[in-house]
Amino acid sequence: MTSAPAPVLRPYRPADREAVEDICVRTAHAGRDSRPHYADPTVFPAIFAAPYVQLEPELAFVLDDGGGQAVGYVLGTADTARFVADYRAKWLPLVADRYPEPRTPHRTPDDEIVPLLHHPERMLVAEVAAYPAHLHIDLLPEWQGRGFGRGLMETFLHALHERGVPAVHLSMVTANLPARAFYDRLGFHEIEVPHADPSVTYLGRETVAMYGTGRE
Repeated sequence: MTSAPAPVLRPYRPADREAVEDICVRTAHAGRDSRPHYADPTVFPAIFAAPYVQLEPELAFVLDDGGGQAVGYVLGTADTARFVADYRAKWLPLVADRYPEPRTPHRTPDDEIVPLLHHPERMLVAEVAAYPAHLHIDLLPEWQGRGFGRGLMETFLHALHERGVPAVHLSMVTANLPARAFYDRLGFHEIEVPHADPSVTYLGRETVAMYGTGRE
């Protein structure tokens, strides 16, 4: 008998784009599948995944199931301020017409999410300026809890450190307690942002090597 190919962490490839977007959709609802909750959940990768692999693919890494299929990813930017400028100038014109911003008071879950696409400047938060990079990490549920999340994060932090980036931040849904436990194990700490929406928590850490024995 031959054993199944071993999963591997590797750099993102353009052929991974569809899988990355699918992973984003299937983990966008506080870590769960967004499809039962949104009329057009493709807006999630348009905001949180596709612009990163379009604008900064060298900082995107995937978990390959061993057969070429991406089943998890980490992606982000080394410089949030630069990314926001590029997002508005280079990314938003490609997708804005597909996801028009609501002109009436928000009535649906989609109406709550779409404005995030049109206002990338929301990512410029003064309190996290000392953490210039930011990231997004997602794995399909069956690949969680097996150490792969830690491996992806180590790979991303190493790439930032090699580029001379001192620290990184992320924002997460406050109610996503499993995600918070994961980030805590990886040495992230909460960054106080006094005027932030309480449903969102900001975390940060330096890009030096991670220590400890906790596993994702």
